[in-house]
Amino acid sequence: MSYPAYPDYKDSGVEWLGEVPAHWEVKRLRYVAELNPSKTEVRTLPAERSVSFIPMEAIGEDGSLSLVQTRQIGEVLAGYTYVREGDVTIAKITPCFENGKGAVMRGLQNHVGFGTTELIVMRPQSSLTTSEYLYRVVSSEPFRVLGESSMYGAGGQKRVPDDFVRNFKIAWPPYKEQVEIQAFLDHETARIDTLVEEQQRLIELLKEKRQAVISHAVTKGLDPDVPMKDSGVEWLGEVPEHWRVQSINQATQKITNGYVGPTRDILVDTGIPYVQATHIKNGVINFDGKYFVTPEWSNKMRKSILQEGDVLIVQTGAGTGDVAVVSANEEGYNCHALIILQPVSEKLAGEYLAKFLQSHVGNSVLFSLRTGGMHPHLNCGEVKFIKMPVPPHGEQIKISAYISSISSVIDGLTAESMKAIKFLRERRSAVISAAVTGKIDVRGWQAAREADPSEMLKAAEERATYG
Repeated sequence: MSYPAYPDYKDSGVEWLGEVPAHWEVKRLRYVAELNPSKTEVRTLPAERSVSFIPMEAIGEDGSLSLVQTRQIGEVLAGYTYVREGDVTIAKITPCFENGKGAVMRGLQNHVGFGTTELIVMRPQSSLTTSEYLYRVVSSEPFRVLGESSMYGAGGQKRVPDDFVRNFKIAWPPYKEQVEIQAFLDHETARIDTLVEEQQRLIELLKEKRQAVISHAVTKGLDPDVPMKDSGVEWLGEVPEHWRVQSINQATQKITNGYVGPTRDILVDTGIPYVQATHIKNGVINFDGKYFVTPEWSNKMRKSILQEGDVLIVQTGAGTGDVAVVSANEEGYNCHALIILQPVSEKLAGEYLAKFLQSHVGNSVLFSLRTGGMHPHLNCGEVKFIKMPVPPHGEQIKISAYISSISSVIDGLTAESMKAIKFLRERRSAVISAAVTGKIDVRGWQAAREADPSEMLKAAEERATYG
């Protein structure tokens, strides 16, 4: 939907802003809001009074605010940033600023809050602007882009200076018009957010469908009429009558792990690619060309040299239990902190073994074997005894091909949804920017009837359904 421009414009005198509606007034932000108000007004409050406590993780990138934490004012008066009901905050440190962390402070305990020192606080002058409109201005793309270019510091410690915010120039519409613009943006962003949520829900449905397809195929096969038998494994249930049920070590010729020591002294600029946990994504190896070892070192660690058809399991860290199969492209690579399963080729296809371990049942068993709590870890000695259904080799190949074909369709639909989400988010940002810079005239705007979200979800679910 397109919106009209204003009938009359004038030069703003601000290079990035260009022309603005003729009746809007160009001002620095400091003339419509007070920055980082003093704590003086709360110093006389009782020390035991409960107030909201706002760490950075409580502030969303979409304007949301979590207020589940409270503290006594005496605990936070020193060393934290003070906010009051109706204040507007933005994160000033990278990457939180660039990601758009900020919110209007609404619903504070006793109307007072204290939060992370990495916040810039703006208190709008009630006669000149509203909290919600001010938030739209400082969460807009122009503000964030210009703020990012003014950051000082290095690496993860870069910050937006208060002076940038204080001196930020933009055209401000009359108060009544700000309210109209805010109503329009509330409606439009909510509508777009609903569409984004529908696409995210579709992605979740597709993930569930993929998992259901994999789990059914590797435990029940592709023939719905095949006779079944009890597998003898409680969590596995029935399997096709002609399948075997074996421990992984009964169908593999090597179960070992890659080098698990420090890598600081063994990595070189070029040489043998060295696969690590970060390279295991979505069942395949995505080597990024960053890690290499010398051929001499690799030969000393021959047990962890990869062969086509090997199955890798992330052994430790955040991705513990992630699985990938080695393709011809990665044959000869070496690896770090990965369990290596090398199937006996005539008994077990690596692709099928990987599909089983990626299924809901396989993944659940791997999860149950993890040790270490906050630092999860898998042991080869435990993994090798995992029971799995093993169809005849030819059937394994057919099952793997079927799963791959369905996965390809699901990947395509997922990519479409992700593309739609990207477009919607860009649209959201563009609408906000156009409204607060006066490029569109929404005076007199009225909300049109939108499609029923439940109807959109039903359509999304139908798209995610496969036989």
